[in-house]
Parts: sequence; C-alpha cells; structure tokens
Amino acid sequence: MKNNRGKRLSGEFQKEISTVISQKLRNKYPALSAIISVTECDVAPDLKSAKIYVSIFDVNEEKKQNSFEIIKQNAGFIRHELSHVMHLRTVPELRFIFDESMEHGAKIDRILETIDANKDE
Repeated sequence: MKNNRGKRLSGEFQKEISTVISQKLRNKYPALSAIISVTECDVAPDLKSAKIYVSIFDVNEEKKQNSFEIIKQNAGFIRHELSHVMHLRTVPELRFIFDESMEHGAKIDRILETIDANKDE
C-alpha cells in the first residue's frame, strides 16, 4: 500500500507526464494519435523507477501502435523534461505500459447493450 507521499508523487507524475506528451512530444512528433491519456502512474518507493500506464484511442490500430512506440522511444526525453518541472533529487526511470482497460470497458459496454437490446425484443 502506498503512503501519502507516494500517492501525491504518482499523481504529480501522471499530470506532468500527460502535459509533456500532449504538448512537447506532440510538437516534436505530429504523427502521434489524437487521444493519449496517462491512466495511472506507479512510482516505486525508492524513486528509482516508475510504471506509466498509457491509453491511446485511435481507430487505426497501426497508428495506435506507432504512437505507443514513439512514447516508449522518447522515455528519456520525457524524463529529462520532468527533471525541469519536478523538484526531486532524481527522476525515476520511466517504463511505459500500454493500458487496454478503456477498450476492455468499451467492449463490455457493447456486450451489455446487445444483451439489453435482445432482452427488450
């Protein structure tokens, strides 16, 4: 279980990483998908590493994977930008993980809607 400092840091990292991706990285790579969100950030207690869960919405699967690869390849750039904003002794190593929970939730919603529609008939 995270302590209060860990929760605060995770929230701050989530917000700042989202800002860096949506502004600076998008300016650098205009090919990034339209909707990219940082859904969760899990910072290790020793601040050596952080797992960053990223959700990307795009109808084109190839564009979605390309956007995720751009984000993964620019982890060092994002970390460098965080070092300017976050006032920490060290900025953790960032590991980006593709988060499919939103697509999974949308799929469940569609299934429930079809069940509800069949129930009404």
